[in-house]
Amino acid sequence: MNERELTGRARTHVAQHDGMGCAMAPEALAALLALRAEGEKRGFLLAPYSSFRDFAAQTRIWNRKARGEATLYGPRGEPLSHAALSKAQVVDAILAWSALPGASRHHWGSDVDVYDAARVPDRSKVGLLPAETAPGGPFREMFLWPSEAMGDYGFFRPYDRFRGGFNPEDWHLSYAPVAAPALAALTAQVVEDALRAEGGIELFDEVSPRLGMIHERYVRNVAPVPGTTRFDGASRA
Repeated sequence: MNERELTGRARTHVAQHDGMGCAMAPEALAALLALRAEGEKRGFLLAPYSSFRDFAAQTRIWNRKARGEATLYGPRGEPLSHAALSKAQVVDAILAWSALPGASRHHWGSDVDVYDAARVPDRSKVGLLPAETAPGGPFREMFLWPSEAMGDYGFFRPYDRFRGGFNPEDWHLSYAPVAAPALAALTAQVVEDALRAEGGIELFDEVSPRLGMIHERYVRNVAPVPGTTRFDGASRA
């Protein structure tokens, strides 16, 4: 994966699956389809909410939150008042749930946010919030199942618990054979070069002096890859 692919400024490393409405690295996509097929046998319909996301799309997410046009959330998924926060606090609030453009794992084609479309068929009603996977939430049962199964297909949860950066995201799955080398290659300098080349990032003056910290706390500070295996195309069912 070259630096443009690492930072979401190219999509030459991903394949589109129109049926599921997602794009991923071909190997990761094959593993996701197999995981989905096993889930269907158990009564779940694992559906991608967000997969590959390019630099421009990540910038739109970032800028809407920076301007107060999209809701900022606290660690429990509670809405925050944008007007009550300093610029530094706005940056912190965005980073707790959304990656800096150029630094998103979704750029790599390895990561996907999923939900159970058998429980909530209407994607527009999915919030990707902690309450949805908590006890009593609509996706609770499905998210307990991948905890057992996903390692057999090469997936793990990078945001399995709070480590001082991103908040936990049960819905975020990462295909380790693609993500691990991408993480090793994505240095703080690569991210900075992409940000300066593309421009258009709100609050960049607030972000720029903190790029080293952001890279360490929000990019590298994730769960270690557990006992996952490279998906070989064989059914695990």
